[in-house]
Amino acid sequence: MERMPTDKGCLSRNNITTMRRINCLLTLGLMLLACMSAPAAQAQSEEVDEVRAVIDRLFDGMRAGDSTMVRSVMHESALMGRATDQGFRVGPPDQFVRAVGTPHDQVWDERIWDVHISIDGRLASAWMEFAFFLGENLSHCGVNSMQLYRTDEGWKIVYLADTNRPPTCEPPTDGS
Repeated sequence: MERMPTDKGCLSRNNITTMRRINCLLTLGLMLLACMSAPAAQAQSEEVDEVRAVIDRLFDGMRAGDSTMVRSVMHESALMGRATDQGFRVGPPDQFVRAVGTPHDQVWDERIWDVHISIDGRLASAWMEFAFFLGENLSHCGVNSMQLYRTDEGWKIVYLADTNRPPTCEPPTDGS
């Protein structure tokens, strides 16, 4: 009986060893890539948390009637704007900050949700839905658009614009 030649093709010992090496190198490369990108993702996440803390401090200051807290998150050259059907007004936040610190009967409670924050270097942009309550009564709804700049002391709001719609929104009840 005559032996048939075997066609080892891609199943030869050398090819299997080569495939294992390639597989090992690809796995190692993917692990290295994951390790390199993790710190960048973590740093971005930490920056997003820092920006969110500034935004939360603004609204905590409003609820507390604390103009010093509100002023602390504003850049020295900050501007505020409001978009309405009648037009767009813009100006420094001084009048707003004074109003926050002036005693009032009801708590100014601006509740935000669906917050989107994007960061590139020293510039951050935040967009969020809000419902503004005077005490327990819903006053109006809208969106806030904020631009923040990272100073040597931390993130500061350089621009805050909002809309003002009738109180027809339904804020989430879970506090987000």
